[in-house]
Amino acid sequence: MVISIEPIIYGLIFVGVLALVQGIYLTVFGKSISLNSRVNRRLEMLEKGAGREQVLEQLRKEMSQHMKSRSIPLYAMLADKAQKANIAFTPTQLVLMMVLLSVVAFIGLTFGTGAGVIVRIIVAVAMGVGAVFIWVSNTAKKRLGMIEEQLPDAVELMVRSLRVGHPFSSALGIVAKEIPDPLATEMGVISDEAAYGRDVGDALKSMAERLDMQDLRFLAVAVTIQQTSGGNLAEILDGLAKVIRSRFKLFRRVKAITAEAKWSGMFLSIFPIVALVGINVIQPNYYDDVKETALFIPACLVVAAFLVANVFVMRHLVNIKV
Repeated sequence: MVISIEPIIYGLIFVGVLALVQGIYLTVFGKSISLNSRVNRRLEMLEKGAGREQVLEQLRKEMSQHMKSRSIPLYAMLADKAQKANIAFTPTQLVLMMVLLSVVAFIGLTFGTGAGVIVRIIVAVAMGVGAVFIWVSNTAKKRLGMIEEQLPDAVELMVRSLRVGHPFSSALGIVAKEIPDPLATEMGVISDEAAYGRDVGDALKSMAERLDMQDLRFLAVAVTIQQTSGGNLAEILDGLAKVIRSRFKLFRRVKAITAEAKWSGMFLSIFPIVALVGINVIQPNYYDDVKETALFIPACLVVAAFLVANVFVMRHLVNIKV
């Protein structure tokens, strides 16, 4: 029995390429850009000597550059997620990153496998583009999750600041200093924009639309209504904080209830592929007796169709809208 290790090599090369993306990102922009860092990036830039206007311009450029570059080839599918992840790489740099990772993957496939040149090129490009896409998607998901978790505490801090007599713009500045990133830098940008004359309600609306987050839309609407109609903003935000926290608890409860179904769906989707790879690794000649028959290719297509349908059906079953 001959065991082929090429599938394992393909997997190791892809994991290495995926790790290389994060390594290059942290090397270029420093540890403070990481979601695991508790350092407020905006304050760190100010402490290094950059002017407030310069920092605001840099952060606004990073926050808007991706949606303005949807026309770049291979980049349109990444623009929305890169915007939410607030990737500091420019769109051109991300495309160059795909090319670099594809080259690295091709070199690894050349030395580690015996595949043909065309196959290596196709797989290398898929690995390079796929690694960047997965990294950006995971970064966006983690960042939005952290902002959702931080928002109730941030709104409650605004309420306490308003109740002791601070104006709302100062309350935003306090939030930008007291809470960690990623929400701190976002609020710091709004505070700086308000200091330079932009309407706070418009800035909050822009932030909510850019991040596509419902709780931020509630905050923007509450502030806008108070600006136009008056009222006790502290009481309004206090009620909003309770609503956001209740929604967050409900999301967590739904996530816990559907966790078993999600893992079951993931297992049912991945296990056939893992089994197929395992069979080819342990016994590469397992299908030799049937692969020349007329029904082999149609049967493979039917199985592939069922696997794809399973992914969509299981996702639909556990995708509960709250």
